[in-house]
Amino acid sequence: MTPQARRPRPAKPYRRPKRDPVRLLAYEALRAVDERDAYANLVLPPLLRAARESGTIDAGDAGGRDAALATELVYGTLRRQGTYDAILARCVDRPLREVDPPVLDVLCLGAHQLLGTRIPPHAAVSASVELARTVLGDGRAKFVNAVLRKVASDDLDGWLARVAPPYEDDPEEHLAIVHAHPRWIVAALWDALGGGRAGIAGLLAADNERPEVVLAARPGRSTAGELLAAAGERGALPGRWSPHAVRLSEGGDPGGLDAVREGRAGVQDEGSQLVALALANAPLEGPDRRWLDGCAGPGGKAALLGALAAGRGAALTAAEKQPHRARLVARALAGNPGPYQVVVADGTRPAWRPGTFDRVLVDVPCTGLGALRRRPEARWRRRPEDLDGFAPLQRALLREALSAVRTGGVVGYVTCSPHLAETRVVVSDVLRGRAGPVPAAERVDARPLLPGVPALGDGPDVQLWPHLHGTDAMYLALLRRTG
Repeated sequence: MTPQARRPRPAKPYRRPKRDPVRLLAYEALRAVDERDAYANLVLPPLLRAARESGTIDAGDAGGRDAALATELVYGTLRRQGTYDAILARCVDRPLREVDPPVLDVLCLGAHQLLGTRIPPHAAVSASVELARTVLGDGRAKFVNAVLRKVASDDLDGWLARVAPPYEDDPEEHLAIVHAHPRWIVAALWDALGGGRAGIAGLLAADNERPEVVLAARPGRSTAGELLAAAGERGALPGRWSPHAVRLSEGGDPGGLDAVREGRAGVQDEGSQLVALALANAPLEGPDRRWLDGCAGPGGKAALLGALAAGRGAALTAAEKQPHRARLVARALAGNPGPYQVVVADGTRPAWRPGTFDRVLVDVPCTGLGALRRRPEARWRRRPEDLDGFAPLQRALLREALSAVRTGGVVGYVTCSPHLAETRVVVSDVLRGRAGPVPAAERVDARPLLPGVPALGDGPDVQLWPHLHGTDAMYLALLRRTG
């Protein structure tokens, strides 16, 4: 008897992908960072604001659940991108450079949910596949599904044991993969920090933590006590070291405080406050009437210095080369109680006569390796050759700052980078005349000007660290012109 032929099963009806607004928003932010070299801290807030206004995510404040998840997905994925790339390379059957960038963004988002959050694995894979169906199409969503199922076969510690070489065999590469930093940055930070494995591991781990939001009360216009009282319900705390600092708890919105909206206080890392305070409090020989911020944009240090100068009857000149950044400086200084002026000027070609100022700050352009907590994508963009591009500018700015200050006056050389090529090497080269003729100057011990701050090393310069001080890795050298 001929068996009865089977009837073909009817095709399943097509199911539209489930649109997840939080993950779509995170994906959009990652694409902006990748395609336009945008910074997440500039891209994400307007995306969140638009999503809240349209009702696609919860309408709570900046600390709402949807906003918090989107923020974690974006920043977490960017911070640990190198680690996730090493893991994904084991799960993809071709080199990662051959995977389309939009697909790789979805894979990294999925890897972070699997390995860096408490989202259940099945939910992380399912949500990532639905995102892939929405933004990539069903065909590539199958590829995403297959790869992420391989990623889900182990936890982060298990994967790190597989993809990172043993510390004993290659310590720099081990730390680079485990802590998600390019190898050259690990080496540079280790050289600057010194010490053994525990110190560098602590620093790299601190770079991967979300930094606190810190406010600076501008003297004469607001106080830390006022900010603490206004933000008390949000769990605000006093600064660790700066008398003007207030730390907001996670999710605290500085824009909700009157003092911030009115410009009487601003968002400013405590390390930035400390270096400005050190310059302002450095002992002088002679008058103390004219101060200069030679690289003032975007205006945080200028606003603090302007308020401090006003309290002593001194005037601040804030110079910024880029007109759009000079406008930001003017906005930050608006309402300052004392005299000030904002000028569009190049600090390497000064618009003032030599010996004009009593105090000069030059917060020079740099690689920004000291602020990797705040700009996690920067670690993957920077290259060792970037140092060569900044070097002549840094030396020229310091040389002209020493010319701008009068004999007996003080210059503060500041970078938001601990790299030795941007810190001590620059200062030593300028003082020895290797960057061109320069007035005679001597180093001033900056450590006593940061009272209460521990672990400041042998001096005379100061290097702050995220893992030791809870600040960005700010560097300060104080120099007094002697002739």
